[in-house]
Amino acid sequence: MSEKIATRAAYGEALVALAEEYPELVVLDADLSGSTMTKGFAKAHPDRFFNIGIAEANMTGIAAGLAACGKKPFTNTFAMFAAGRAFEQVRNSIAYPRLNVKVVGSHGGLSVGEDGATHQCIEDYAIMRAIPNMMVLSPCDGPEMRLAVKALLDYDGPAYLRLGRLAVESVTDSIPGYSFRLGKGAVLRDGADATVIATGMMVQMALQAARTLAEEGVSVRVVDMHTIKPLDYELVLKDALETRCIVTAEEHTVIGGLGSAVAEFLAEHCPVPVLRHGVHDEFGRSGKAQAVLEAYGLTPAGIADQVRQALKRKP
Repeated sequence: MSEKIATRAAYGEALVALAEEYPELVVLDADLSGSTMTKGFAKAHPDRFFNIGIAEANMTGIAAGLAACGKKPFTNTFAMFAAGRAFEQVRNSIAYPRLNVKVVGSHGGLSVGEDGATHQCIEDYAIMRAIPNMMVLSPCDGPEMRLAVKALLDYDGPAYLRLGRLAVESVTDSIPGYSFRLGKGAVLRDGADATVIATGMMVQMALQAARTLAEEGVSVRVVDMHTIKPLDYELVLKDALETRCIVTAEEHTVIGGLGSAVAEFLAEHCPVPVLRHGVHDEFGRSGKAQAVLEAYGLTPAGIADQVRQALKRKP
């Protein structure tokens, strides 16, 4: 049975595991280390951990200063505050001077459940993707998150990394030939009739949807697009040319996120039907995580329905 772990937990483990290899790594938290899972790093390396308190803008500015002095800072808070409350400091203090700060937003998407609409950040991809110089990532499982943290430590520049609250099935570690590269998507399942390009926990749902559709005789390719910016344009173009219809799946508004990035590119380079599956211009609601996801159709069945619709529009 595959490992089931929240990406936030895998992230916390990766920080501790890589601390000795990267002595420049420092971790800042906005008084949420128990939720963002930086508490393990705080315990192992108290001299390299800074609890700034509920002051996200100040934390961002401090991280910028540390980066300017040669450190590799990772800032941590909920996605709503990382992308929302600290936006101006992220834009002007980190991205504009292209400083080596990794902005980490935990508890992204609808799956934070009972935290309700105010804390269910479904705009973070769009906000961060719009900032010049900013890389945007949303790994789908624990193994991929660990690889992403290592890759980001080797990458010199600003990046936004989304973490999830829920424990999710590990899938990437069982795919033959899988490899992680920043800016490059991974084909987790090949197919000829349609492509689902997914990110975050929607990758696992896309794989389930593909298995369901296979029973109907539909061959679906599933792409894990862990890096939303820069988008893997080469792979997206290949998918469009070979399968002639695309469905994107994200735990995010359909405005400005992965679906927008894919549709914008293909509209200019290879117009094919693109259906964006996500939240359609509305806020979330409070409730159990699974119930909230189902209410918005962010399920394997929801993705499968989108593929069926895309096939009807296929040229």
